[in-house]
This record gives sequence, C-alpha cells and structure tokens, in this order.
Amino acid sequence: MAKESMKARERKRQRLVEKYAAKRAELKAAGDYEALQKLPKNASPVRLHNRCQLTGRPKGYMRQFGISRINFREMALKGLIPGVKKASW
Repeated sequence: MAKESMKARERKRQRLVEKYAAKRAELKAAGDYEALQKLPKNASPVRLHNRCQLTGRPKGYMRQFGISRINFREMALKGLIPGVKKASW
C-alpha cells in the first residue's frame, strides 16, 4: 500500500495537467516555447505516473484495468472482473 502522501501528490499532478492542458496545446501550436517553460513543471503530462486505483502501487500497473497485477489476480480469481478467468490447458 502506497503512502497517502504519494497518492495525494499524483492526484495533485493530475489536476494540474487537466487545468493547463488547453493552455499547453495553445502555446505548443503557436510555437511559444518560452511561455511553455513558465508553466508549472507538474503541469506536464510526462510527469504523471500510473498507479493502482485501489492501493496506489506504482509498479506492475495494468493499463487496461487501472489496477496492479496483484489486485488484478485476486479480483480475477474471485470472479470480480467480467470476462477474465484463469487459463488452463
């Protein structure tokens, strides 16, 4: 389980990215790179890091489901994820 401060930091970055998205696109289209540099660093989408929505785990993130591999496995075995079942052949 990730620290609450780390999860809060990621949420804060996400809000900043959304807030400045239109302005960033506008400045990029105009080619005004000096004004782009004056925007907050955390307003850049590159600084976001995918985290599990349930636990905040940063590694083993499955993009299609938005959760970590560990939570994915537990939920799949319990039948909580539709269309997913354990493979056997």
